[in-house]
Amino acid sequence: MDLVNHLPDRLLFAVPKKGRLYEKCCGLLSGADIQFRRSNRLDIALSTNLPVALIFLPAADIPIFVGEGNCDLGITGFDQIMEADMFDSIEDLLDLEFGKCKLQIQVPAEGPYNEAKDLIGKKIVSSFTKLATDFFNKLEKAEGTPEGTTNFRYVGGSVEASCALGVADAIVDLVESGETMKAAGLKPIETVLTTSAHLISSKKTKFPELVSTIHQRFEGVLAAQRYVLCTYNAPRSILSKALEITPGRRSPTVSALELKSGETEEWVAVSVMVEKKAISTKMDELKAVGASDILVSDISNCRV
Repeated sequence: MDLVNHLPDRLLFAVPKKGRLYEKCCGLLSGADIQFRRSNRLDIALSTNLPVALIFLPAADIPIFVGEGNCDLGITGFDQIMEADMFDSIEDLLDLEFGKCKLQIQVPAEGPYNEAKDLIGKKIVSSFTKLATDFFNKLEKAEGTPEGTTNFRYVGGSVEASCALGVADAIVDLVESGETMKAAGLKPIETVLTTSAHLISSKKTKFPELVSTIHQRFEGVLAAQRYVLCTYNAPRSILSKALEITPGRRSPTVSALELKSGETEEWVAVSVMVEKKAISTKMDELKAVGASDILVSDISNCRV
């Protein structure tokens, strides 16, 4: 990491070095055309086509390095941003829509606890002690219990084993599928926070234009993943019905078509972005109201 002090004038971009967010981040960086080659032994990689240095850090540390350090941009979980409480120093630019999971209160499945209020005054283990403390402080106030009655202990890994090993009555931890928790004999009783990966920036960045460019590129990559381009022809008489079916991300592009010899009804061509998950149904509905020549194209990249 000494290399950081000797970097040329580059934007510093902190990204998770491993774990559930790493591979998705690499794919996103590639889609945004931030080219780099990372050595296995280094946690710094210089972009070959942009004045950007990628700094690979633990996701939990990234909000602090962006908020208080020299990092201009970062990708980390919304849970980590909330835990670090750095909103006075960072801008939350974009929900990247991957790495989705829940920060949940989990208790022994065969135990006596069924509601979060049952845990007031008990022992809670978590790697998110601030979020857990804030949640139970509000619960204690609502229940008329003195604030600070509940006991919290930090554990950085294998949090799910804490109850079975006698360290805790309950845990607060991130849950994706829930299979790990079930295997540890736990069940969820409350969701503290729903989280996903976010793009954040420092409020004191030296590269505001480059930050804006990367932000726009990421928005384009996400839109390309979410939408397809649908084009179709329709008589102008049914256009209002067709546009109700395909209102578009913002609004459709409508162009007049030349009348063929002998035709009297005016036709239009429509080009519109439609969510991938809904495209089959939308095509059926367009056909039913009288549209024709309905074509769908993938979007490899875009700016929105």
